Amino acid sequence: MPHPPIPAAAYTSIDAGRFAASPLTRGPWHPEHQHAGPPTALVCRAVEQAAAVHGLNHLSRLTANLLRPVPVGELGIEVMTDYVGRNAGHFSALLMAGSKEVGRFTALVQREAPVDLPVPLPGHPLPQMAPLPDVCEVQHFPFAGQHVGYADLVETRAAHGELFKGPCAIWFRLRHPLLDGEAPSAYQRVAVAADSGNGISAVLDFQKHSFVNSDLSIHLLRRPVGEWVCLDARTHLGDNGCGIAESALYDTLGLVGRSVQSLAVRLRQA
Repeated sequence: MPHPPIPAAAYTSIDAGRFAASPLTRGPWHPEHQHAGPPTALVCRAVEQAAAVHGLNHLSRLTANLLRPVPVGELGIEVMTDYVGRNAGHFSALLMAGSKEVGRFTALVQREAPVDLPVPLPGHPLPQMAPLPDVCEVQHFPFAGQHVGYADLVETRAAHGELFKGPCAIWFRLRHPLLDGEAPSAYQRVAVAADSGNGISAVLDFQKHSFVNSDLSIHLLRRPVGEWVCLDARTHLGDNGCGIAESALYDTLGLVGRSVQSLAVRLRQA
């Protein structure tokens, strides 16, 4: 049977605030559910647009509370401006699938201002990730090829370790735009990748266990640059069916931030 055609983008716009998801958003846990990275990036885009009206241009934090699985279908996004001050603004957003609320988001967006830092400064310069993606080996998700999905949306290369085999550092790059006809921002590129920390650093057998995250929090110290984002990720598990995955986030210039996910660990149903 021939492989189905690859869509042009993760989403197409229907009208203001409404989008249609393509199969490129499909995640590994269920064929009808999206990977949380693409819809988080779509909300990130909406927050960036709302913040730009106030002259706020650095997304410092984006937190996703993933209430329900996000279906591969039509989505609606509503952004609220909670408070805007001199240096920062607080925003919240709802992600809707039909009449169901599937995600709640909060964000902090700051106003950038140049500051001359003293030299030398303890803990600086910030760490860099090496090797850079151009010389790293291509890696493939274990669920790649089963159907069109997230593994087709992103390209992955290993700086250290291997996918789904414990702590690792993996470079991500979008193969296709987030939204048809539009280049994604650097923040959106980070959001697409950051939700993969629990997967790439998995320590449990993907065929026997699920380790789905119910949230994602991304903190960024500066604006990322370029098309590559690296997750230096590791998973920590308790014996109570819970855990966390944490990732240091890099671009090709060095450290840009961190992300954390809360995990629910369960045996898969036969």
